[in-house]
Amino acid sequence: MVSMPWVYVGIMFQGFTPEHWCRDSGVSQIRQSCGWNLMDARKITVPLVNTSGVLVHSQCEQYDLDWNNTGLTCDNPESDLTDAHRSKAPMTSCIEGWEYDYEGRQSFVTEFNLVCNDAWVVDMYQATLNVGFLVGSITFGYLADRFGRKTSFLMSNLLNGVAGILVAVAPNYISMLVFRTIFGFAVKGGWMSVYVLITELVGVEYRRMVGVLLQMFFSVGILILTLIAYLITDWRWLQVAFTVPYFIFLSYFWLIPESPRWLLSQNNSTKAKEITEAIAKENKKTLYKNIETLRDDNAQTSTASFLDLVRTPNMRKHTFILMFNWFTSAIVYQGLIMRVGIAGGNVYIDFLISGLVEFPAAFLILFTIDRIGRRLPFATANIVAGVSCFITAMIPDSHFWVKTVVACIGRLGITMAFEMVVFVNTELYPTFVRNLGVSVCSTLCDIGGIVAPFLLYRLATIWLELPLIIFGAIACIAGGLVLLLPETRGVRLPETIDDIEFPNRHKENHPKSQQLTNLLPTDMTTNKETTIV
Repeated sequence: MVSMPWVYVGIMFQGFTPEHWCRDSGVSQIRQSCGWNLMDARKITVPLVNTSGVLVHSQCEQYDLDWNNTGLTCDNPESDLTDAHRSKAPMTSCIEGWEYDYEGRQSFVTEFNLVCNDAWVVDMYQATLNVGFLVGSITFGYLADRFGRKTSFLMSNLLNGVAGILVAVAPNYISMLVFRTIFGFAVKGGWMSVYVLITELVGVEYRRMVGVLLQMFFSVGILILTLIAYLITDWRWLQVAFTVPYFIFLSYFWLIPESPRWLLSQNNSTKAKEITEAIAKENKKTLYKNIETLRDDNAQTSTASFLDLVRTPNMRKHTFILMFNWFTSAIVYQGLIMRVGIAGGNVYIDFLISGLVEFPAAFLILFTIDRIGRRLPFATANIVAGVSCFITAMIPDSHFWVKTVVACIGRLGITMAFEMVVFVNTELYPTFVRNLGVSVCSTLCDIGGIVAPFLLYRLATIWLELPLIIFGAIACIAGGLVLLLPETRGVRLPETIDDIEFPNRHKENHPKSQQLTNLLPTDMTTNKETTIV
């Protein structure tokens, strides 16, 4: 989980777009002879353009002049090239490439000159990753059920290692995008396999906590990413660093047990018993003798279809609201992270600060969900994120720290919302369709990830704060929709569609749900007591 954000938001550093302007060989000659630095030369020779009401140096146009015949001198160049001369000078698009204010570092943007008319390719770098995520989640979902969690973890890591290195050695941006898609395909598959395996190995009562803790390790990965990106200055070597953990994972592959639940679904109770006994021994517990008849009580007994998610009113409402929240969480979360790279300031410090604010999210969730419930914190998190985006867009750049604090509050809100949608999703579907419901709804997360870079980077060219307005609007809508969902705190997990459509009717008719029964449910108060299976 620590390495997941390196891939997910590594574009912040691998695809960083620094200040740039047209390269002109005539200007380069004058700069060398006069001893000017890059910024001095830009100030004198690069035209100013109006962007969102502010005059800035053009990034995509240059003066169409023969600089050797302009009479420009080293001593007083601004007097030699007056505003009157500049206003009459012809303009043209960049002919000889670009200069970058990124000395000592290289992103794939600076290597392949992905600026101006080719800037959209940077959007594609993130979009293709999410395309890989989308296909990988579907494919590895099947592979994990067909061949096991452990085997799919092995396959994903092998593919991760190969695809990651191929991205690092890609000769051009077309091949880079192809390999990036494959990389995303494998990374998402590995993440899914590990997440399912871990949650199936622990007791049901601990799964929610384990899920939140896994998200905390994601936040730790963001902090580590800042350090790695600061120390490694070339995007290709940075990609190698992102890939190394997948080779490390392979070194302890044989130490990871298979999921006993999956083994039970394959009628391999002997191996499931062996692993379960090892777990019990490690925890100083004793299994009853009826371990020989171990069965998976939560195994799916009915065939689920997509129509089950939308056929009845409440199921349909849950499905569309959850899909929209997955979509919103992905767009706003990725958008706020990637915005750090275009907002100005020190990208490393800003990214570090924004990563630190994710940690309180996990503690706030653990503190509120069993005291207040799911619905109110979930809705509040979305609304706080949305309102923060609106306020951040309205604060002038001169109030930098105020703007930063408000933006961080928004990041905290959307992080909470993103983490909560995962387990709220599982609590709003009946048993036989639960896995399908989570899979279908979470695909909107990947679709949101495909949309996010285009929404951010293209709208920012119109007005830097325009993406924040869009993020704020959809986050507030998502929060309002969450209030239409039922509260699930203290409510047994639904077993049938009737439990969703008529919750009060079936409240007394069903015995206590077996959904909370662990593979190793504990009726113990001391270590001397046994574990019932």
